[in-house]
Amino acid sequence: MATVSTALSAIPAGLRDPLIKEYQDIVQNFLEQRWRPSELSGGHFSEIVYTILDGHAKGTYASSPSKPASFVAACRALESNAHVPRSFQILIPRMLPALYEVRNNRSVGHTGGDVDPNHMDSVAVLSMCSWIMGELVRVFHGLATTAEAQAIVDALVEVRIPTIWTKGNLKRILDTRLKLPAQILLLVATTVPSATVQQLLEWTEAANKTHFMKTLKDLHDRRMVEFDQKAGTIEILPPGTAAVQQMIREKKLVGI
Repeated sequence: MATVSTALSAIPAGLRDPLIKEYQDIVQNFLEQRWRPSELSGGHFSEIVYTILDGHAKGTYASSPSKPASFVAACRALESNAHVPRSFQILIPRMLPALYEVRNNRSVGHTGGDVDPNHMDSVAVLSMCSWIMGELVRVFHGLATTAEAQAIVDALVEVRIPTIWTKGNLKRILDTRLKLPAQILLLVATTVPSATVQQLLEWTEAANKTHFMKTLKDLHDRRMVEFDQKAGTIEILPPGTAAVQQMIREKKLVGI
């Protein structure tokens, strides 16, 4: 399967690399529940995407992202580009100002409600950014379906947690407090698109394979992971992701 970098190879590195990094930072901060607008913002992401759409329409890309004097007006001007895919002409240009607005005006004066809207804002930011990334991949890579594009975007999101040390194909859990089920969840959550049984055995250095397999099957039964015994692969499931988020918060795994 193609990577995001190869799928977006038509975009100059000066725009492609900041786009990928900004998206990865948004996903990372969301997982770590860093919901403050200064940490999880679609503002810079929207500026990068605008620069890409503008360059695509003109046939000449800027060397680096730029901020238009009037962001809303600049995005509205993109709608006159009838020669580009409709998502580049209408859908994304209308989404970008909303992303920008969350960054600029939702960070001040949260009053009058019982629920801190920072979490709601962050969900909206992540959802819109993920959809835009998928659409950029779909159009630039010439894919027929959104499912194919999303699979490539999903492979981009390999979450970075300081307590997991990585060197080449080797990973180690540095926090020795964590029991085997927690180690497995963290390792699977940070391995995209899936981990293998052999990898997890090596990474956890589990001495008792019978106990390891029992633990893995228990996580599968609890729907924390999807364990394909025939293929020998393990993927994180939504309940497992929620458990990892709680673990990161409670055990302060964002630092070591």
